[in-house]
Amino acid sequence: MRLSAEEVRQVARLARVGLTDGEVEQMRGQLSNILGHFDVLGHLDTDGVEPSSHSVDLESVTRDDVVEASLPPDEVLSNAPDREADFLRVRAVLE
Repeated sequence: MRLSAEEVRQVARLARVGLTDGEVEQMRGQLSNILGHFDVLGHLDTDGVEPSSHSVDLESVTRDDVVEASLPPDEVLSNAPDREADFLRVRAVLE
């Protein structure tokens, strides 16, 4: 499947990526090549193959969410560049 230049430009617009005409041509070849690989997968015989979301069992490596005591404000703010009472002081970002 060969993509048109306009299809590549549409994908770039959706991704909010600006491309020059040369980059559009380069991406035409690369994206067409990628889609060609998926086309090959579409022709594989998958009858009798059970659907799965992962090929191996997954195990969560994150710890359980347990409520713990917070650090004291003085310790948390000890390295703060600017503070006001028990708060970090930051520059205004909205005008």
